[in-house]
Amino acid sequence: MGWRRLFGATAAKLAVAYFVIVGLGFTLVMERVRENIRQLINEQTSHTIDAEIKGLADQYETGGLTQLVTLVDRRSRAPGASIYLVTAPNGVAVAGNVLELPAGVLDQNTAVEIDYERLGEPDVERHAIARVFTLPGGFRLMIGRDLEDRERLRRILGSALFTSLLWLLGIATFGGLFVARRLLQRVDAMSAKAATLLRGDLSGRLPLSGAGDELDRLARNLNAMLDRIADLMEGIRQVSDNIAHDLRTPLTRLRNNAEQALQLDSGEEGARAALEQVIEESDGLIRIFNALLMIARAESQSSRENFSDLDAAELARDMAELYEPSAEDAGIDLRVLAPAPAPIRGQRELIGQALANLIDNALKYGAPEVPGATAQVSIEAEPLGEWVEISVGDHGPGIPAPERERVLERFVRLEASRSRPGSGLGLSLAAAVARLHDGELRVEDNRPGLRVVLSLPRRKEAGDS
Repeated sequence: MGWRRLFGATAAKLAVAYFVIVGLGFTLVMERVRENIRQLINEQTSHTIDAEIKGLADQYETGGLTQLVTLVDRRSRAPGASIYLVTAPNGVAVAGNVLELPAGVLDQNTAVEIDYERLGEPDVERHAIARVFTLPGGFRLMIGRDLEDRERLRRILGSALFTSLLWLLGIATFGGLFVARRLLQRVDAMSAKAATLLRGDLSGRLPLSGAGDELDRLARNLNAMLDRIADLMEGIRQVSDNIAHDLRTPLTRLRNNAEQALQLDSGEEGARAALEQVIEESDGLIRIFNALLMIARAESQSSRENFSDLDAAELARDMAELYEPSAEDAGIDLRVLAPAPAPIRGQRELIGQALANLIDNALKYGAPEVPGATAQVSIEAEPLGEWVEISVGDHGPGIPAPERERVLERFVRLEASRSRPGSGLGLSLAAAVARLHDGELRVEDNRPGLRVVLSLPRRKEAGDS
């Protein structure tokens, strides 16, 4: 893993940006702390100076100038940060430890920061906070505090800030590189697996770390997408194989009938009969392709835009009325049980076609195996909690349990039904319609016979929680 690629990773860039933001924030905080400490020291120094001025002023009132000068002289000789100065009305120093002051300082009547030279330390400029108090008779008393301790604290804080920034830089650099390297390793693993998928191997899946983070969620969704793509590819392969096998026979018959029509010497009637067979075979092929188109339309989910509010019970009754003549001709008792409204939302054409396929299959294959038994097909529609179930049941031979999932695939026809007309697409279309409506198609045992259930989400109406 190259350093250039590592530093170019998004995680490394985010780490650098995070470091810059944290560094700026840390610097602003430290500067604010330094400023607050400076103000606190200044306030405490000012209070101390005011208290000392009051005390010395009281000494002047009780003992006069001589006592004040003696006290100031004694305090000036003591080591410490305090500065003192007593001047005569003409500005000449009488006592204190201040050697030189800037011009105009003695005219100030508030606490100010000054530059001064201390007695015994010529040519050494120092910094202090001082306040001047005017005594009776024109004498002035200046008391202050050297700010060397404050400056020392500022230097300490500045050094701490610089050291902290260095540590922060080191930790952020190594932490960012570690996170970027770890993240890049996972992305590389996903990219390598994606490369194998691009080469046509759809059996692989993106690795999961088990952390449950964003990359795991992304990999999980992509794996689900790959599962769906693999299913669709397998479906396309099966459809291609089934089309090649199941349509070859009707196309061969179509060609033979057309060739026979050309070779017949029986006149117009024979040619007409041969052409009628050609038309019948063509209609069968058209029905197969129409069914395939409807399945593709349902599976592409392009029909969701045409959804509307429907009553499954009303639709079941309409379809029963439509197939009642066909049931009578076949000697089958067709019953419908849909007393209560069953609200759903979907496309009426597709749901109606799916239900028509289920009824048509029941009429074709629902005759009971027991001789003399009454053939019966029942259509039911009822709401069950959050679902609406539309079912078509018969008392025929049914479908063996191991085959009930397979019959939902395209062009799958069991051996017992190959002697009857059909394409093997009816249940496939119904299953595709169920998926389009976020439902499912179940093939169950009707004891005896078969029961196919189209389960769709119930439409929530006003007042439903």
